[in-house]
Amino acid sequence: MTTRAAPPVAWDTACPDWEQRIMAGRSLMPDLPLIKGEARTAGKIFDLLCLPDVPGQPRMVDAAGPWFRDAVRALFGAYDPATGVRHINELFILVPKKNSKTTYGAALMLTAVLMSRRPRAEFLLVAPTLEVANLAYSQVVGMIEADPVLTSKCHIQEHIKRVVYRPTGAFLKVKSFDPKVVTGSKPAGVLLDETHVIAEQHDADRVIGQLRGGLISQPEGFIVQITTQSERMPSGVFKAELRKARAVRDGELRDSGILPLLYEFPASVDWRNPENWSMVCPNLGRSIMLDRLSKEFDGAKHASVEELCRWASQHLNVEIGLSLRSDRWAGADHWLACAGAALTLHALLERSDVVTMGVDGGGLDDLFGLAVLGRDKDTGAWLHWGHAWAHPSVLDRNPSEAQRFGDFARDGDLTMCEKIGDDVIEVVEIVVRVEASGLLDKIGVDPAGIGVLVDALIEAGIAFERIVGIPQGWKMMSSIKSTERRLAERMFEHSGSALMAWAVGNAKVEPAGNAIKITKQAAGFAKIDPLMALLDAAALMSMNPQPRAKKYQMMFV
Repeated sequence: MTTRAAPPVAWDTACPDWEQRIMAGRSLMPDLPLIKGEARTAGKIFDLLCLPDVPGQPRMVDAAGPWFRDAVRALFGAYDPATGVRHINELFILVPKKNSKTTYGAALMLTAVLMSRRPRAEFLLVAPTLEVANLAYSQVVGMIEADPVLTSKCHIQEHIKRVVYRPTGAFLKVKSFDPKVVTGSKPAGVLLDETHVIAEQHDADRVIGQLRGGLISQPEGFIVQITTQSERMPSGVFKAELRKARAVRDGELRDSGILPLLYEFPASVDWRNPENWSMVCPNLGRSIMLDRLSKEFDGAKHASVEELCRWASQHLNVEIGLSLRSDRWAGADHWLACAGAALTLHALLERSDVVTMGVDGGGLDDLFGLAVLGRDKDTGAWLHWGHAWAHPSVLDRNPSEAQRFGDFARDGDLTMCEKIGDDVIEVVEIVVRVEASGLLDKIGVDPAGIGVLVDALIEAGIAFERIVGIPQGWKMMSSIKSTERRLAERMFEHSGSALMAWAVGNAKVEPAGNAIKITKQAAGFAKIDPLMALLDAAALMSMNPQPRAKKYQMMFV
């Protein structure tokens, strides 16, 4: 009689009901088939460590929040020493400041050193700067010095910021986030502190790739990322890591080896209400108190909108979608609420009775923006779809935005041109497509520097009188006000592209006598061309164009 092999145990780290869990104050940890012995040992070691900088130096069993102790058990309980298989290779924790993430992360890495079976295993504390990494290192040293047993078994090498566990030779070392420093490492475990800050550094994606590559030779290896939200709109490698973690949490990405613990508000929750803050602050009542947060919140509100956004991103993990400055365009306050993810160009044409288009083509160091603006045949709401093109010279002039532009390109909202003229060719192709739908009324353009485009449109069969030069500067006030009113009334829907949100957030408003204006000069190097294209299209839509079919009917009356 043959016996059937037991089916493989599923290691599904998704938590699709996370919104219900976080609103109910329940754990975000999915049910996992942990290796009980490993999980139990790691939990005991972690619990015995002391908080070095708190009066009385309490042990973690009493001081640490259950949320992080569960994370420790899950990470180490995912390794099966009998088979050498680690079922969870990465832990991604998004948690606000003041929730003891640095201290808990330091304790996790010390636990890893003490549990390691590999002789002379290397563990790394990596942070944006040595100063930040040293904060975690000093906590590790403090935990060792607070325990006589650990003091006798660990060798603290302060001059090189390294701690060695004598029985195995395993060691924990501090490294700054730098390709020259990280290259060549083959760590058994890595803690990345503040990924959102790390992502702002040059070649951040390459360095994280090198760290992951170094783990390949260590079957028990792992990487832990502990970070708050970004103080600006997420971009680059942080945006990519956060997007991947959310996809795993939501069940869209399986078998990734990633365990995400994301303390962020569901879209339906008002983050401004202090009664909701416990959802995203798992250490509330331990390392951070509600009254302290409330006082800081009141101070940020009275300081400025910018300070409030910054404070909310760091202390409540509220993702910043727009740069809401005091001189922002009023429409920016309502932009995100008007997003419709399913609004593709095809859907816009299907839903509209008439369409106008706008084009804003700057120089080679600007973006070339295109806007398609439809009017919903049933509701009369404005429907917007946009795209932009960029030449390599844009990145040469704005190297700090290279990662951001790369994100836009991957989203499909920005095309990086290989040669001059590609942008005009593709804009004309889209215009021809819209014209073929029978919906296009007119095309609004910035009169300055668009001769090549006009020639190309005429050659494609667009009559010259349907290409309208839109007066710029203060003369655009009517278009600006019409668009922001539509946004405020929720009579405007857009595709939700990050590119447009960025352009809208970059827009600065300046007074011009009794009027206002949005200009490229005011926005500086921050690009607003896609928004200006929208305002060109809005100027034409504000004139209440009639569907071409109705025009034909009127001709025969």
